[in-house]
Parts: sequence; C-alpha cells; structure tokens
Amino acid sequence: MTLADVINVFEAAYPPQRAESWDAVGLVCGDPAQPVRRVLFAVDPVPVVAEEAFDWGADLIVVHHPLYLRGTTSVAATTYKGRLIHQLIRNDVALYTAHTNADVANPGVSDALARAVGLVGDLVPLQPFPDDPWRGLGRVGDLPRTMTLGEFAEQALAGLPTTSWGLRVAGEPSTPVKRVAVSGGSGDSLLGTARAAGVDVFLTADLRHHPASEFVEAGGPALVDAAHWATEWPWLDSAASILSSSGVNVETRVSATVTDAWTRGY
Repeated sequence: MTLADVINVFEAAYPPQRAESWDAVGLVCGDPAQPVRRVLFAVDPVPVVAEEAFDWGADLIVVHHPLYLRGTTSVAATTYKGRLIHQLIRNDVALYTAHTNADVANPGVSDALARAVGLVGDLVPLQPFPDDPWRGLGRVGDLPRTMTLGEFAEQALAGLPTTSWGLRVAGEPSTPVKRVAVSGGSGDSLLGTARAAGVDVFLTADLRHHPASEFVEAGGPALVDAAHWATEWPWLDSAASILSSSGVNVETRVSATVTDAWTRGY
C-alpha cells in the first residue's frame, strides 16, 4: 500500500473540509508514493512518539494534534519542531494529522470517548452541523442505568487512560445521572449547549474556573473534567479500526505512551 492509499481512507472518514478554518490537517511530511506497511497512532506529534515509531519500524504516524497549527516559514533543525521533522524524514516516517475533522466525524473522537466512559445505545451530536444532523461536536447518550454522579465518575475514571490529572467533578456525588454529554478535548465552549440538551452531566476537558463556576451556580448540569489527552486517546483505536476494516493491507498499533502535559499531581 502507498501513503496515498492510506490518506484516501482517512479523508473519506475524516473529510478535511470539515476541519475548522484555523486548523491544520492532512499530510505534514512524507511522499504520497512511498510504501506503508506499519502505521502508529498517537495523540501528540512529540519526540517520544517518533522514537516509538522508529523502534517499531513504522512508516507513518497518524496523530490528532497538529505539529504546525499556526504555520511556519522554516523547518530548520534549530527548532524543536524542525528537529522532529528532520528526524521523521531521515527515518522515512510520514506524519499525518486528523484534528477537528476527526472531532466532528461520525464516528469520531467523541463517539470513542462516549463508549469509553460507559454510554450505550445510539449517540447523537451535542452540536450537530446544520446540514448534517449526524456529524458535529460532542455526543449525547445514555448510561445503561441511572447511577449517582460519584459512581459515574468512578466508571469514567476506570474507562479512561490513567493520568496525573485524574478527574475533577462539580456537583453533589449523590446526584442521580442517566443522560450524559461528552466532548473530547477542550469543551467549555459547549457548556451552554450541554445545558440546553437537558443532560444530567457533561464530561469534557480543560474546563476553566470562572465558566465552570458560573455554570454550576446557574443550576448545572454536573461537570466532569478530565485530562485533555485522556479524552482524545480512545479515538486512536477507532481510527486504527477504520483503517484495518478498509481493506488497506497495513499493520496498525496504538501508542500507549502518555503524552499528557501534566506528569504528576500532589
């Protein structure tokens, strides 16, 4: 298989035109004609992930977060990102990004997150596209039974990869919850949308003090704040499965390396 074959699969699942205008998705480095036998999936394009790819003999790294989000005029090895690009090219490893186009896909980042924290049955977008009710940001679904907020937090903690951040909860632990909204990555822009959806709890990442405080004081729903990396990591297996089920003959591997920025809690 060629890199171009693999890219075709990803762009069918995660159309680049669905990415936000400020985003940078697609092929970062690599020759579309080069052969691809092994594909490593990771959240972040960082040196430790690149080393894992080199050690495993990967030909392509697929990541969620862009390496160059704001553009650049140089890839000189005098910079952190430039050195990484040089290492990738020297080792014949391509780099491909699916970011906000994967966030809004169906299935996408939030579908994987919803399943990881225990939602069952049909999922619907929290903020659907006007022209496509099955794609959009976040997901809303149900737990298999009503449980307390504390029980749900424990279930979510067990379903997500371990980080020093763990989970933060806003709400009474004894509050019953059944209907849940989730959004992978930074989700405080969706607080009002979650309230309008009539859910019992909203799980996301990167919640800021003032918006969260005002949200809870105004009546909620309850909030569960997880590590950014942890809410997006479940998508990697989904993306690998899409590639594996497409008929493209490649070997896939999901990186278990924790690349969350926060390394220890006290």
